[in-house]
Amino acid sequence: MVNINVFSQILGLIDRDIFGRLVQQYQSDKHHKGINSWTHFVSMLFCHLSSADSVRDISNGLRSTTGNMSHMGISRTPSKSNLSYMNAHRDHGLFRDLYYKLLDHLWQHHPHKRTELRRLQRKVFLMDATIIPLCLSVFDWAKFRSAKGAVKLHTVLDYDGCMPSFVHITDGKQHESKIAKSMSFPKGCVVVVDRGYVDYAWMNVLDSTGCFFVTRAKSNMKYTLVKTVKGEELRAGGILEDQLVELGGLANQRYAGKKMRLVRVWDSTKNVEYEFLTNNFSWKPATVAALYKERWEIETFFKHLKQRLKVTSFVGTSENAVYI
Repeated sequence: MVNINVFSQILGLIDRDIFGRLVQQYQSDKHHKGINSWTHFVSMLFCHLSSADSVRDISNGLRSTTGNMSHMGISRTPSKSNLSYMNAHRDHGLFRDLYYKLLDHLWQHHPHKRTELRRLQRKVFLMDATIIPLCLSVFDWAKFRSAKGAVKLHTVLDYDGCMPSFVHITDGKQHESKIAKSMSFPKGCVVVVDRGYVDYAWMNVLDSTGCFFVTRAKSNMKYTLVKTVKGEELRAGGILEDQLVELGGLANQRYAGKKMRLVRVWDSTKNVEYEFLTNNFSWKPATVAALYKERWEIETFFKHLKQRLKVTSFVGTSENAVYI
């Protein structure tokens, strides 16, 4: 069960003036009969944070907070029939617009600051995909394995603020690199991906359009050493080698015969050696390693998404009441 004191503090971050203007715009409180839009919003937010599975759970959970309702800004607890009716008949556009306006408002007052890569004055995008399991008996269109259902969520996360700038859902069997080929990125940006995206033809497109990439090298990558870079930084920070390489065989043709940079790093915590590939030849090797390390932000994003959002269950029965 959600902590009501914490929940009240979260609600305190919502600008009621912004909310009120949207209510007027959508006329969502017309004929509300005591259960207004704010009560509806509080109820559905409570659903997320308390991991409620039904409108009954929402109603009973809020009813158990009697005496604390004033802290949440509501005067009465909605019944399950109230919630079902509101979900079926009220325009979801109010909450959609509230999200974007609050995002803009909070961004201006609490701008995200990079904890790493402060000196890198480029746009950084973190791209990855994750599998979302589904019940095959319910979602028969989402066949993933012989007895399992799933969809795959392809996401590009903007490192400044760690908010998604691109989201695409496919069937669970769709390979990440195929979706990557259909995308375009602004010139001068940095795209950070894992080994699942290593496609030399696509990496050549990124390089040809003025985009930089950072990824991990595949263990079976064939290449020829062109040059070894020596510097003071190689003695610290776990940097083992900084090399200029040329891919071999078909990979060389797909990358148009161009050179690539290979940075080897030793992780003393895990006792593992990592090999990073990039098409930028001016960054310090530690910057290349730091860029890939920040890729963990998108893994954290997926973790929060799966743990907190209702990605596999529904509240209500009508089309408008589907709560994902």
